[in-house]
Amino acid sequence: MAVAANASRLSLRDARARARQLAAALVQPQMSSAARERRDLLVLLAAVALVVAPHFDHLAWWATAILVLLWFWRVWLTVTQRPAPGRFAMLPLLAAAAGAVWLEHGTLVGRDAGVTFLLLLMALKLLELRARRDVFVVIFLAFFILLTQFLFSQSLPIAALTIVAVALLFFVLTSVNLVETDLPASRKAKLVGAIVLKAIPLTVALFLLFPRISGPLWGLPGDTTTSGTGLSNAMSPGSISRLLESNAIAFRARFESEPPTNERLYWRGPVFGHFNGRTWTPLAQRTAAAPRLAIRADAASAVDYSVTLEPHQRDWLFALEVPAAAPNATELAPQLTPEAQLVSARLISERVRYAVRSYTAFALGTNETEASLHDWLQLPPGYNPRALQFAAELRRRFAGRDGAVALVNAVLEHFRTGGYQYTLNPPLLGRHSVDEFLFDTRLGYCEHYAAAFVVLMRALDIPARVVTGYQGGEVNPVDGFMTVRQSDAHAWTEVWLRERGWTRVDPTAVVAPARIARGLPELQRQTGLAPLAAGEGALGWLRSLRFNWEALQNSWNQWVLSYTPERQRALLASIGLDPDGRTLALVFALTLSLLLGALAVLSLRHRVERDPLAEAYALLRRRLSDAGIDSAPALAPRSLLARVDRQLAPASRDAAHEILLAFERWRYSRAAPSLSRAQLRSLRRAVRRFRPRAAG
Repeated sequence: MAVAANASRLSLRDARARARQLAAALVQPQMSSAARERRDLLVLLAAVALVVAPHFDHLAWWATAILVLLWFWRVWLTVTQRPAPGRFAMLPLLAAAAGAVWLEHGTLVGRDAGVTFLLLLMALKLLELRARRDVFVVIFLAFFILLTQFLFSQSLPIAALTIVAVALLFFVLTSVNLVETDLPASRKAKLVGAIVLKAIPLTVALFLLFPRISGPLWGLPGDTTTSGTGLSNAMSPGSISRLLESNAIAFRARFESEPPTNERLYWRGPVFGHFNGRTWTPLAQRTAAAPRLAIRADAASAVDYSVTLEPHQRDWLFALEVPAAAPNATELAPQLTPEAQLVSARLISERVRYAVRSYTAFALGTNETEASLHDWLQLPPGYNPRALQFAAELRRRFAGRDGAVALVNAVLEHFRTGGYQYTLNPPLLGRHSVDEFLFDTRLGYCEHYAAAFVVLMRALDIPARVVTGYQGGEVNPVDGFMTVRQSDAHAWTEVWLRERGWTRVDPTAVVAPARIARGLPELQRQTGLAPLAAGEGALGWLRSLRFNWEALQNSWNQWVLSYTPERQRALLASIGLDPDGRTLALVFALTLSLLLGALAVLSLRHRVERDPLAEAYALLRRRLSDAGIDSAPALAPRSLLARVDRQLAPASRDAAHEILLAFERWRYSRAAPSLSRAQLRSLRRAVRRFRPRAAG
């Protein structure tokens, strides 16, 4: 046992020693050209890992596995100093990579296929690294692949990782170009840092003044056809509840004053009027023309705010019920439909911003006619017979009473007292989905209650429709923005009542009032699904950390990713210039010329190599000359030491001896290259304090 323990300690000691040797090889200068090439290749492999890793999120699993395998293969070849595979062995690997990409995507070009093929080509190129030219090829490929990552994500972490990867690639370039002598890692890091610092003003000028175009800066033709996340243009049982698990941000809102209370935060989206027995969709065709949208609003309920909407590949915009008018956003050309829904003239394939005024107290559509209301009474034949029978019973029971209002209240009371439960995991439903929900399971999410309520209303000859969107939102105390997530997706209903018009009725508020009054996070906390929702207790700091991180991401989105042509023109106007294309081009050219000129002066100016040790020796000679001792530049420290012994007073002689011997040791001995900064500072300090006195 003792022998085994000793062997274990020895192996651990050997591993530590090897780790220290590897760290020293990476940091300290290498005299051997082979050692330098091996060191540079390991650093290049680390940079390639940073470049490739962000693509794993969207690559096929087999492509990720191949990239990781080839990378480790190259590391193993480098560490063990084994030869790379022959060129003929690479041909089958190349053909296999091209065939796999073709089978996966059906092409070798385009965003997904092209990026996958390019990554595989770079990984194969790593295997055949033999000369400096191959290293340069890999580095330039890595720079290009860094750009392709922005086709998939432009988030703050990706930008930060890109900066680190670029710095590391420049570090490798600096190291590879040192042909004659190597430098310490700290010196090369300083050179890279100087390059980055010089690039910052040029980068800022290009960002602010380079002419912007409408549309996403990073994109390819056809990107708008990719699937989006969030609400759909149809609603069926379970469709909205699937968004519960998504913490993705749908949009952010910034209110000019105090935001409305949670029960007024209904963010209006798609409106559905056609029902085929299971799925709700928008009205495809009206039997009668819709009247002009009439909004009678309470002016005291007006709220002004701006929305930053995340891309969702649909044409709808979100606003609080009900928007006073379409926002003034030229690039979106938004319109307010007869259903009071905001729609854009194009798909939202990039992050957009728009300002809206909404009313939270209003009467909507009071000018509807009997013909225009007919479409909101449609029900498919042969579906949900028990729901139709229940509606007939309600009609007989409330015959002669206060019409539609009494029937609406009766259905809501049935939901309140009928044993219904609001669940975040609703059961699956069959053909007669409304019947099964109303009379069998009595368990549902918001879309179940909304769909069942509208079916019952229409069966009672009350015009009704389903409205989807988001309900609630969470105010970030760090930056004041309200964040609305995909998990806040909600469905409610509207019924048309005389003198009131379209009136919002939310059956969910009857069954689960906490969902509407305090938001979904509170309901999740009560059900034990989100213990951190309240932000209290030992883990409350996690919520605070999330708020700070989301505020940082939002700042990146607002000030960098949302820098549009309109904001660029506003920048010119703010400094008193005409916000037109010609002025922008002139300012851009002038700024670029000045910056390039300044960078040229800094980079091309004559530099004098400083020798700190020689400067300190020159100061010592001046001190001795002031004391009357001839110290010509040609005198070596040993010769000068003999004069000091004859001409200096005893009190100054010892200090002079110590300083001159230190100069001789550090200038002429083998230890001279290892003079540390601390030792140099100590020597210079001793020379500055030295005040020699002549003998007699």
